[in-house]
Formats: sequence, C-alpha cells, structure tokens
Amino acid sequence: MKEIKLTEINGIKIGNAQNIEGATGCTVILCEEGGIAGVDVRGGAPASRETELLKSENTVEEVHGIILSGGSAYGLDAAAGVMEYLEEKGKGFDVKVGVVPIVCGASLFDLIIGDSKCRPDKKMGYNACLNSEKNEIKEGNIGAGTGASIGKITGVERAMKGGLGVYTLQIGELKVGAVVAVNALGDVVDVDTNKIMAGLLNSEKNDLVSTEEELYSQYRYSEKNVFNGNTTIGCIITNAKLTKSQMNKLASISHNGYAKAISPVHTTVDGDTIFTLSTNKVEAMPDAVGVLATKVMSKAINRAILNAESAYNLKSINDIRKNLK
Repeated sequence: MKEIKLTEINGIKIGNAQNIEGATGCTVILCEEGGIAGVDVRGGAPASRETELLKSENTVEEVHGIILSGGSAYGLDAAAGVMEYLEEKGKGFDVKVGVVPIVCGASLFDLIIGDSKCRPDKKMGYNACLNSEKNEIKEGNIGAGTGASIGKITGVERAMKGGLGVYTLQIGELKVGAVVAVNALGDVVDVDTNKIMAGLLNSEKNDLVSTEEELYSQYRYSEKNVFNGNTTIGCIITNAKLTKSQMNKLASISHNGYAKAISPVHTTVDGDTIFTLSTNKVEAMPDAVGVLATKVMSKAINRAILNAESAYNLKSINDIRKNLK
C-alpha cells in the first residue's frame, strides 16, 4: 500500500475556485468520459443536487462531474458552470440533440463566516473546471473548504477553522482517494491517536474541550439553536469496477470514515453527504474497496484540519499547538 496523488487516478481531474474575501468557494471532481456514481446522505440538514438519479433503481448510470461547494443551498448554482464547461467539450449524456452533462453536488453552510451575500455561482463553478486543467492538488483554505469551520455547538465564537482535505492510496492496480470539505458541528479526531485534534475551544480560546461533553451538559435545552449550519461533504474516487448498486453501498460504508474522524457526526444540524465516483477500470473486491475508502476518508478529514490556516477570526490547529508548547 502506498500514498499517491489523486490525479494519478486516470480520467479524474480536480479543481478549486474561491472568493477569499467572501469566505466561500467550490471544488469540482470531473470524470469527463463518465463514471459510475453513488451517494449516501446521513446528516439531517443537507443541501444537494441530483442525488435522486443516483438511486440504484433509476436510469442514469454515469455522471460527468461532482461539485462540493460553500454557500448553503445558494451554492448549488455553481453546478451550472460545470455543466457549461462540460457541454462546451461535448461531454455528457447523449440526448440526440446534444449532450446533457450529469453533475451532482452538495453544499455546506459558510454564510456566517464571511460575506453572506457572497456565494459560489455559475462563474465560480466554471473557473473551478478551468483550474482542474492544471492537474494540481491543494488543501486547506481553498475551494469548498475556504469558509469551513468546526466545533460550533456554542456558536462561531469558540469554533475553529476547517478546510479541504485530500488523501489517496494504491494497492496493486487499485486506487482509492477521498476529497472532503470539513465543516462539522463536532470536533475532528486524530485517527491515529483517537484524540481530539481541533474543534470546540474553551472560553479562553487557548485549549480544546469536548463537543460531546458540552452536548451532554446541554441535553435539556431542546430549543437551543446550536448554530444550525454545518455539514461535511466529500467524495470517494476510485478506479474499481463496481456497479451502481455497489457504488451506493460504498458511499454508505465510507461514512465510517466520518465516524472515525468526527465527533459527534451525522447530527440533525449537519448535512453530511458522501458521493462515490469510479472510472470502472480495475477488478476489485467491493469490501476491500470499502475498507480503503473508510481509511482514505478519515485521513482526508485529518488533512483538511492539518492544512487549514487561521482566517476569519477562526483559529487553526497550529494556533492551538503553539499555545500548548
């Protein structure tokens, strides 16, 4: 097993675009020749696009792009730019009078972090596609991770900076990668040590406290608004030969990666969503792909936090490490 770059999965491109001042952005994963896809939505507050067509019983087998964005439901507009880019290249579902690119997506809530009127739109989605041509992998305060934050059970005042993470592994010819924008209500846990690495700050903002323990202390306050705009959104990308049904199951299994790296996860105020996308090239046991997907997703979540930088009055993990020295 070895770590590789996501762009080493042939047929896949990834690009980001963002508005730094507005604190929002989007990340696109392109599979221009079409890839088998699935999805599993676990959080109680999702903002999503074209997830119904990914149900195993529905007709469309292949998608051409998946977009992760900020901007809450407004950010779903960025998918129109991805469709325009793909249509210009003649990529999409052949409808005889042209092509219809199939673009699925999900958005996270970052409106309270920067300018709430600044949201990913068609132009930003198109620019993310143009940037995918550079064949670069970037993480942290970029793309859908630009305005991401974590540890928000008491509000944004004691929250920390989230971000975008990418991690890919290869075994033999099998390649499995993850892209994830981490914007959780809960804390992020180091999957190697099982200790909280970032999340809810104490009242002095110089150390971490447990969101889980804070939740227990507030359990009676059923009407309390716990900053109901969160959501971790991600995509598993692979070259494994899997059916549409198996890709939906893979999306379900991949949420184990969320559960390993985020605590608490899948709350009623998170819209936690995972897409899966395969170029369908390499024979592989579905369970082996599922175990790898769980691993890369959890590591990508950790990488999102490790690469995040302080911004928008939100501290990063590096600030906390400095305080604890």
